[in-house]
Amino acid sequence: MASAPQNADLPLFYKDLMPLNSRDHGGWHSRTTDKAAWLVGQHAIPLTVEEFPQAARHYPIIFSVGDQSVPLALMGLNEGVNLFVDEEGKLTENVYVPAYVRRYPFLLAKLTPDAAELSLCFDPSSDLLGEFAEGTALFTDGQPTDACKNTLQFCEQFEQAGQKTAAFIEELNKHNLLIDGEVAIQQEGTEQPYIYRGFRMVDEAKLREVRGDVLRGWNQSGLLPLLYAHLFSLDLMRDLFGRQVQAGLGPVTAPEVVA
Repeated sequence: MASAPQNADLPLFYKDLMPLNSRDHGGWHSRTTDKAAWLVGQHAIPLTVEEFPQAARHYPIIFSVGDQSVPLALMGLNEGVNLFVDEEGKLTENVYVPAYVRRYPFLLAKLTPDAAELSLCFDPSSDLLGEFAEGTALFTDGQPTDACKNTLQFCEQFEQAGQKTAAFIEELNKHNLLIDGEVAIQQEGTEQPYIYRGFRMVDEAKLREVRGDVLRGWNQSGLLPLLYAHLFSLDLMRDLFGRQVQAGLGPVTAPEVVA
């Protein structure tokens, strides 16, 4: 989720990866934008566990299917639908933007499969970096600027958050708390509800059976509130459903939240 060796499939958003260095990019600048074009049409965005309290106010938090589950913020209930950006990538105001989105176009990655350290890389297809005059310099006299150092620090913090998230998922798997999710939403005027599947969620019944000493440990470590942030956030799926219908973007037959 957090790092991507070059011999692996590139992560979500990234079309290519190139290491950032003063030799090749000494005169480059980075510029800000109020449009996240890379987010258009992306309905499920990776989250770190530290983001649950903020993200749960705006998005349903689910877990991906497969052996290596990751938390996801749902920005739409169907593939190709993102209800929080317009066609140009303009974000809805006053909603939490996941760190995975804010990190782009940068990424920490291994330059070779056997590399011991991660290097700061970027997506060269992005128009946020280049040899243009405007923006913030990445290097001065061959040395990283404060802006470049701050970017590296942000990516390092994201990497650390990814490790905490992996430990969180490992704890859920240890207690067999993740199950195949299913949400039924009844649309007014229809006889049958729309059933959304294709994701995982915490099993509330199993959660109630967890031993008291384990629950106390989870409460002290802060894990227990995160579990309930996830569970409470699932109520927002009905809000997303209503917004999709209002926007003329759904529902669809036999929907699945995550491919």
